This record gives sequence, C-alpha cells and structure tokens, in this order.
Amino acid sequence: MAFSITQQPFGAYTEYVIQYTETGEGLIVVPGHGGVIRKLVLKKSGSAPTPDQPDGLVSLLRVADNPEALRADEAYSSALLFPFPSRIKYGIYRFDGEAYTLPFNDYGRDNSIHGLVHPKPFELVGQTISEQAASLTLAFIYTGEVNGYPFPFRLEMTYTLALAEGDNLVLSLDFRATNTGITRAPMAFGWHPYFTLNNEPVDGMSIVLPTDTSITLDEDLLPVGRKPFPYSGPLSLHEKSLDNAFLVLPEQTGAETVLHAPAINTSLHVWQDSSLPYLVVYTPDRRDSIAIEPLSANVNAFNNGEGLQVLEPGQSMAGHIKVWLS
Repeated sequence: MAFSITQQPFGAYTEYVIQYTETGEGLIVVPGHGGVIRKLVLKKSGSAPTPDQPDGLVSLLRVADNPEALRADEAYSSALLFPFPSRIKYGIYRFDGEAYTLPFNDYGRDNSIHGLVHPKPFELVGQTISEQAASLTLAFIYTGEVNGYPFPFRLEMTYTLALAEGDNLVLSLDFRATNTGITRAPMAFGWHPYFTLNNEPVDGMSIVLPTDTSITLDEDLLPVGRKPFPYSGPLSLHEKSLDNAFLVLPEQTGAETVLHAPAINTSLHVWQDSSLPYLVVYTPDRRDSIAIEPLSANVNAFNNGEGLQVLEPGQSMAGHIKVWLS
C-alpha cells in the first residue's frame, strides 16, 4: 500500500508520520504537544528534479526541529487555536450576562491570545489507510477547569493526506468542536502555521489574498474597523511586513490564499471553507516564513461577536482546510 502511518520517538513525545511512500511526501504530527504538525513535505505534480531539489520535495512548515526547541517555542508555530484564536482584549469578556477573565499570555500587550489547547496533549482516537489516503484523528477533552472559560468541550482534529487529480497530494485538516457542557458556550477556531517553500526568502515571494477588506487593527493588534484592501492580484512581499487581519471574500465553497516563490516556480495553496471567513497574515521579523492563519472568527470575537459561534449543549461546529502545491 502506497500510504503508511508509523510512529517514532521525539524526545519524550511520540510523533506520528503519515507518508506517501512512492514519493516520500508526508507530514509528522505530535499529539502530545497540542497536536501540531511538526513537518510537512509535498511536491507539485509533474515536477522535474533539480540540483537543489533532486527528489522534487518541498518543505512547507517552519517548526522547531528538536523537542527542547518545540517546548520553548512562543510563536505558536503550527498551533491549533481554540476556543478562541488571536487576541481578547485584557482577557476580559461578557457572555450571557456574566463577566469572565482569561489568563494573560500576550505579555507585551496584556491580552489573552490563541486559546487554551496549545500545547496541551491530544489523544490519538483513530487512524485509517487506503489506496488513496491516510488519516489520523486526535481529540482533546476540556472539562472547564480554567475560571475564565468554564465551558467544557471536545475538540477533534483529523489530518488526511490524499491523492487528488493529477496525482497531486493534498493535506486536509478537519476540525469538529462539540459543546459537552450543560450551558451555551462561545467558541471559535484557528490554525497558526508558518509556511516556507524550501527556505526561499520571503522577500522573493508574492501572495494572492482572497479578500477585498482589511480589518483595521490598533497598536495592540485589536480590531477597530474595516477598510478596502487594494490588491486584487499578486502582492509582492519584498521589504513588506504584514501583521494583518482580513475578512475573506464569500465564495460558494471556500477561499484560497496562494503564496508563490518564482525562484523555484512553486506555489503554495491554502484553502479554507466557508466556516472560516477570516484570515490573519503575518511576516515575522526574521523574514524566514509567513503565517497564513485561517480563522472562524475575527480578532477579539468574544467581545465583538464577529464570526463567533455560540453552541448549545451537544451542538458542534466544524470546518475544513486544505494545503497543496502547484
């Protein structure tokens, strides 16, 4: 069978390797550290070997490459963001007439950031292999132990590597979050990957964003309004720093961000379905990667309500993200 799922030690962690053995494409997932994808390697269909890429493989994620660095990482590399992505002002919000205060972890700005599940351990709950795909399903159970968020939930993540048209491989991330408590609960989801294309300099790349609306952020990176986004085609990243939120253009099925590296004639596609109508794009100061973050809700959604899901007991929210090369 062309697909395989194996496990191997990674310091104190056990990580799972999903691989398409015919080409060496695949990903590595670390359930014990927030369920992060630690490595993702793909190739574009029909790509010919080059001196720099004799196997045609392209490394796509910037994540710590040893256990100590992974534990010390404060950049949320590849993190799952739940039950809220991005920032909540001062960690304070009101829900159903009650005031709540979340722990500060955005220390430079005195906010709460990126939820409660990273880097908590996830449990492996399923895996499947067929001739066309291999998938791994993880789950995190939260019982409401944080005073600022007393709403139990189950977050389930399925990572699938599958053959698509033209023998391209596509990585899919499917999330399902269920309110397991006895009261209504506010919830939102995001993913925080730092993408690279074989370490090509960000300044040599361009990006096409599926938006015509930029969300205006204040000095604390909290939303204060909206304005038109003037770029409808490729936006050069040469000497351009981004830390921006966007409202994704509504499409029937979803929206696609394209990152292009002309030096290796390769494009990365990040597709998010209609359950994820927001996007954050961030270029770190080190200029070695770019964060492309699909979100189900706006920054500070627990206060502004933009995109926020309110789930009744037993109700679920779900969404779908895809990544591939061309």
